[in-house]
Amino acid sequence: MDTLIVYFDETQHAVQVLTPMLATSSDHQPMRWVVVACTPRVTRHASKWVTSNARQTWRSKWADKAFQEIVPLLQARGDTVVTQIALGPLTTLTDSLTARYAGSRVLDARRPKFGEDLQPVNHQQPQAREGLWGCAAALAGVGVLVTAD
Repeated sequence: MDTLIVYFDETQHAVQVLTPMLATSSDHQPMRWVVVACTPRVTRHASKWVTSNARQTWRSKWADKAFQEIVPLLQARGDTVVTQIALGPLTTLTDSLTARYAGSRVLDARRPKFGEDLQPVNHQQPQAREGLWGCAAALAGVGVLVTAD
């Protein structure tokens, strides 16, 4: 059975990425999907007022709601789906999942965010170092467009 590990942080973007992969074909092989939810981070200001237990409860509720949208889409073809919430570094989680599911492939379906570097999901994935300079370059480009008019 072919195994695909999918990381996502936004359901709509993940559905857009996964839908072309789910095109029905006559030679469909059964597949195992390991769907890993990367929950949004709690801001440091809010984390001062929220207990660790409440944060864990919020993460699990967020993930359950997201899984309710994605899992039926993957199970429609008769594939098996395993769900998990990402805790800690994603590279470590990927290493443990690929050890558990030998021969699995990894798909990063997280939505890229402007000005924010995403954590790599495996050791081969290059780490983007855009950060503040990427935002500054984009703003300078917009400024040139506005003043050129």
